[in-house]
Order: sequence, then structure tokens, then C-alpha cells
Amino acid sequence: MKKLIVTGSSGLIGSEVVKSFCAKGWKVFGIDNNMRADFFGEAGDTRWNQGRLIAAFSNFKHIELDIRDRSGVLETIKNIRPDAIVHTAAQPSHDLAASRPFDDFDTNAVGTLNLLEACRQTSKEIIFVHMSTNKVYGDSPNRLDLVEQDSRWDYADPDDYNGITENHTIDQSKHSLFGASKVAADVMVQEYGRYFDMSTCCLRGGCLTGPNHSGVELHGFLSYLIKCNLEQKKYFIFGYKGKQVRDNIHSQDVCSFIEAFIENPRQGEVYNIGGGRENSISILEAFKLIESISGIEMIFEYKDQNRMGDHICYISNLTKMRSHYPNWNITLNLQDTFEQIHAAWQTRSLLQAK
Repeated sequence: MKKLIVTGSSGLIGSEVVKSFCAKGWKVFGIDNNMRADFFGEAGDTRWNQGRLIAAFSNFKHIELDIRDRSGVLETIKNIRPDAIVHTAAQPSHDLAASRPFDDFDTNAVGTLNLLEACRQTSKEIIFVHMSTNKVYGDSPNRLDLVEQDSRWDYADPDDYNGITENHTIDQSKHSLFGASKVAADVMVQEYGRYFDMSTCCLRGGCLTGPNHSGVELHGFLSYLIKCNLEQKKYFIFGYKGKQVRDNIHSQDVCSFIEAFIENPRQGEVYNIGGGRENSISILEAFKLIESISGIEMIFEYKDQNRMGDHICYISNLTKMRSHYPNWNITLNLQDTFEQIHAAWQTRSLLQAK
């Protein structure tokens, strides 16, 4: 039986990976210590998802471990000797990183190094998939020529229509401390692939979303927006007239790409992974879509000051992914994704009310 380790296994992408590989008959070990609750409070707690996975899959084993624990990580990987590791654990917030910089860097950068080195010491044959972020590009995408439309910002140059490629600079821009810690991890994952001839890749995610996201104001754009609509809670827009654009990809489509990479791994690769042009949406456009689904008018307040280092318009160019893995593609559109997230929040609200 093949073995997989998933870090951040109770989170959005981690839990989707657990579900998929358990269904394929792999023995899956989930490393998670619910740091999201420490970072974001009760609203970020993922124990509910951990319990769901344990109940659903007999071939899943939860391991309570902090990836900052170097000796614990090494011992765990040596004992399990997995065929692959999918590393999704992270501190994911710009704002929180500024107030807790050591926790941010130790989790994102040092934690990733702990895992990579444990893999190298155990077996260089272990495939390593790292969930990076589009924030490694800092705010440099904002330097592209943009045009303001009725409900969104967009790229002015037709050559940029399909979005940001992997060749876009990650240097000399404002990243936020979170972005900087993820750059360190991203480059280290590439280096272990190239320097030690290991099968590694960095997936530079746009907005990753889905029904199992515990979205909060500081992280989880669509999930939190839809939750605010359902609960009739005020949503705060930070700058750019609410026309800032993100491309959103469902966790199921992220997982299917991870499967494709593990089946045919490469060394030291990077891929921009997001919903692409077809699944891009602004905050104002997202308001209209969720209102059409829920029948509830969005309550919001505009704040003129944008978040530091925030992207005005970010769309992932998926050309490289599709050329390397032509059998992979987006399968869930924005309508499907919004409806699933809305239904999931309704279910959770009912369970909490009992």
C-alpha cells in the first residue's frame, strides 16, 4: 500500500487531498495541530474537519505534530517512509504575519525546511508537493498597466490577458512578511529539487477555495464573504473600490493537479495554480453572485485604505500547467463553487444551532 503524508490535513486543501488519496486506497497520514485556531481564534478552528476525516476513512491516521518540531518531523517521516508528501500547512495571513513574525517565519519557512531535510535524510525518492502562494510575486503585479471597468480592474495589455506567468519577478517588491516567508519556502523547495535531484514542485496558489474552508476575515476570501452574506454580517472592503480581482480555484481541482504531479513528478518545478481568466471575479461581482444564490443583500462598508501589498488584479496563467499535464483542467466553475460553499455554511450553521 502506498503511503502519503499530508501536512495541514484538517485545512481546505489538505483535507481534500486526504479524501482523494484515501479513496484511491493509499494509507494517508495527516499532520496537523490546529494552529489555525491559534492564529485566527475559534472561527479558524479545524477540529471539525479532523473529526470528519477520522470518521470517514479507516486508512487515514491523524498525527498531532507541529512542523516547527524538527526532531518530531524527522522521526515521523523516517518511521512512515512515505511515497509522497503534500505540504499544505502554513500561516496564511498577511496581517497576522506582521504581528507575529517569528511564528509566521518559523511555520512557513523553517517548517518547510524541516520537512525537506527530513525527506532527504529518509529517501530522496519521496515526492514533495508544496502549496506556495501567488504572494511570492509581492505587489509587482500591480505594476502592470491596468484599466478600470464598471465592476473590476483588468489588464490593459492584451499580452497580459491570460494572467501572471511563472516568469514574473519575485524580487524587489513589497510582499508582506507572510509573502517573504513563503518566498523563502518556495525557493528552498526548488533548491532541494535541483540541488539534491529530488522530485519537488511549488504550487503558487491564487485564491484556493471550497466548501471545507474555515474562512475568516484575514484569510479565505470567498468562504468568508459568503459566510458574511448568510449571517447578514457586515463585510469590509479594503481599497481599490471593491474592484480588485482574484481567480478562484476549487480545492477539488487543486487536488486533481497534485495527483497528476505525483503520478508524473518533475524536479524543482513551479506552477501558478488558480482558476484562470474564466474563474476570476472582483469583490463587487462576488457580491452580486452570492446575492443571486442566497436572495440576501450583501451588507458592506468600504474602507479607502487597501491592505498592504494587496494585488489589484491577479489572474493565474495556467498555460505551463496545461502544457506539462494536458489531461488536467478546471472542472468546477464559480457558480458551482459559490453554491457549494453557501450550502456548506448553511449546514454548519444548523449543526452549531443544535
